[in-house]
Amino acid sequence: MRSTPALTAVTALALALTALPAAADPADPTGPAKPDLRRFYTQKIKWAACKPDVQNLPEDVTKDKDVSCGKVTVPLDYARPGRGTIGLALMKVKASGDKRGSLLVNFGGPGGAGVAGLAGAKKDFGYVGKGYDVVGFDPRGVGLSAPVSCGGQPEEDPEADADDAAVVLRHLRETAAKCAKESGPVLPHIGTVNVSRDLDVMRQALGDKKLNYLGFSYGTRLGAVYTAQFPEKVGRMVLDGVDTLTENVEEQGLTGAEGRQTALDNFLLWCTKNAGCVFGEDSRTARQAMVKLIDDLDAYPLKSMDGEEFTGQDVVSVLGTALYSRQAWPALSQALGALLADGDPRALLRMGGAMGHGPGERTEVPEDNSDAALMAVNCADDPDRPDAKSVEKEIGRLQSEFEEASPVFGKSMLLPVLLCFGRPAGTDYIRDDVRDVDTPKFVLVGTRGDPATPYRWTEETAERLGSSAVVLDNKGDGHTGYFGSKCVKDKVDAFLLYKEVPANGSSCAAE
Repeated sequence: MRSTPALTAVTALALALTALPAAADPADPTGPAKPDLRRFYTQKIKWAACKPDVQNLPEDVTKDKDVSCGKVTVPLDYARPGRGTIGLALMKVKASGDKRGSLLVNFGGPGGAGVAGLAGAKKDFGYVGKGYDVVGFDPRGVGLSAPVSCGGQPEEDPEADADDAAVVLRHLRETAAKCAKESGPVLPHIGTVNVSRDLDVMRQALGDKKLNYLGFSYGTRLGAVYTAQFPEKVGRMVLDGVDTLTENVEEQGLTGAEGRQTALDNFLLWCTKNAGCVFGEDSRTARQAMVKLIDDLDAYPLKSMDGEEFTGQDVVSVLGTALYSRQAWPALSQALGALLADGDPRALLRMGGAMGHGPGERTEVPEDNSDAALMAVNCADDPDRPDAKSVEKEIGRLQSEFEEASPVFGKSMLLPVLLCFGRPAGTDYIRDDVRDVDTPKFVLVGTRGDPATPYRWTEETAERLGSSAVVLDNKGDGHTGYFGSKCVKDKVDAFLLYKEVPANGSSCAAE
């Protein structure tokens, strides 16, 4: 059995307290005319067949003659481009018709690997792929692109009381150095501002004068930053599941906990109205039973023959992903039934593996990479930073607030907040300068029942970005709209392929 995917409190805060040098603010975009960046903007990608032993992709993908893999080289530090480079992994699905250019896709996170993501979602881009080479990429610090890590899942300190901030902090300081060592030199240079600049290098290396881009969830933050940094290079852009540009990590965490709790409540209400629901027929009792299940498994984990544990936080991890799509609710109900009735977590493990990691196990990538990258990017993007010493005063208040927001998801959503204590303050560029962009029209898709990116973020971000932003209102449920709504997919594809801009404020009915 797989150990809990979420970072433990010790791991998270260890990375948070790592003594990182403050990187220079890379917000000012320097174009290809700058001599020391010219070599990055003049490179050509060498495409070749994807290697199963490297990318660890499914056989049907690696044998597909229209699929190839490549690499783009970018500076480690844009302020000092001579001090090292990073190789970014890419995968391309060749256009099946008359090619109009490339469509770069980011599946979110931060921490989501785009190579594996595109491999798993290749069929979903079949129609738009008639006119574009669809390209997925692993951003810096993610997947096969210099992945960050905190050394995997460490042994827990048996003497550390998770509720005793002073004890936790002492243990964190002992493990902080390992986080910096395992991540290497890329860690101080992670963040959306740098990834946006990488995106522009990729655009040029792909041979495109303008960036055509489809970003989901966190990928919308990346797209928004690009519109501010490189407005003259924006082509056809869609941002689906719109992220906030203004709220700090604490506010984001609370919003995420509340959204996921609402989605869970909706799932349990749906379940208890269907015959055979393992939680019975009363939704209030079902909510209490879910909390008890998680608490019991955290206290007394299930153990496999090889000693791996399945905990309540493993259940939380699967719930957090499965609730993104209403289509997954029947399978989730059956998997929870098997766990409660027979103590069998295998169905939940299969759901977690399939949804959280794409196809196959990526053995070249550290187990904790997606979690470590998510934390590092969110911290780098947030200028609010209390001193690490204030953790002892703040942790009690934070625990209470997150527990109140969600008794199920509060603990896991608190980790990104704790992670940022003690790190250098992040950039203020996103909050202060990503606004009132002067670009061609681009589309923002907001879903009313989105558990991760609430619809109000779509409205707030559209207002900040100005008249270039066109809002498409998806009345349905789930995280993002493109994969769950035929109406959204049709409108997005029509915009990307034929530049049919939907009317601002137009909507798609729930399906």
